[in-house]
Amino acid sequence: MADPVAGNGAPRSSGNGAGAPGRGGRARSGTVTTRLVVRGTERVTPHLIRVTAGTEDPADFAPFVDYPHTDAYVKVVFKQPGVAYPEPFEMASARAELPRERWPVLRSYTVREVDAAASELVIDFVYHGDAGLAGPWAAGARPGSELLVAGPGGNYSPDPTAAWHLLVGDDSALPAIAASLRRIPAGALVHAIIEVADPSERQELACAGDLRLSWLYRSESPEHGIALLDQLRALRFPAGRVHAFVHGEAGAIKELRRHLLNERDLDIDQLSISGYWRRGFDDEGHRAAKAAERAVEEQQLAAAAKAAANAATKAATA
Repeated sequence: MADPVAGNGAPRSSGNGAGAPGRGGRARSGTVTTRLVVRGTERVTPHLIRVTAGTEDPADFAPFVDYPHTDAYVKVVFKQPGVAYPEPFEMASARAELPRERWPVLRSYTVREVDAAASELVIDFVYHGDAGLAGPWAAGARPGSELLVAGPGGNYSPDPTAAWHLLVGDDSALPAIAASLRRIPAGALVHAIIEVADPSERQELACAGDLRLSWLYRSESPEHGIALLDQLRALRFPAGRVHAFVHGEAGAIKELRRHLLNERDLDIDQLSISGYWRRGFDDEGHRAAKAAERAVEEQQLAAAAKAAANAATKAATA
């Protein structure tokens, strides 16, 4: 997620294949940026600010048109105050010409909506006063403010062949859940379980499917994500193959993943599941911790494969 408080997050999902590149326009990467201009802001809930931004150049907006993934995310680029960046701005140029401590700061945000005809997109920012970086920026954004983004990227969209759909997450996953619900086929069964701070943070969600929606509140739960796990354990799974999107705080996601894979016997290709953020960490810290965990997992898998190979060799020569 973007700030170390629950807010709009961004994927690096496991399962459901690799993210596809944006269609049309210039090639997308973490260092290619698009300049958007804020067209309006709206306070949707007490702690959520919706920012609409766009461009007058359809060629710049082309990568977002018909983008296939409903968890599409961008890296919002925040220039550091007092630093003179090369213009026209590109992350590659900034990183090549400036020392690391002067590089812009990146925060991951899911795109909630795209209006291709207007060449504009919508991003929701969680706001908790002066905490964090992106929330205060959104609170101060006005029409005409610059918004630099790198992307899009993504991994998930609802499988139209699934018997039913499961969407689980906290505030950080809510924009992707909202976008995914709009892509659910008409009449398709979908269970959505969403945890937010309190009832004032609920949002209206559109869905053409048969939506069974459960809102959970951290104001009623002793620990982040516990209510999500309890609700998921209590859910009676419908018959047929499920396609699931499960994202939120990394610690909670670890327990949800264990439940779905070990207790519900789901295959990994039925899941898009990952921690969008980690309690007590900003984006950089979360990415570092995630990389360290991934390295340990790879070492464990390699060790297990080596042990299995050795056992097979021993058995064959016995």
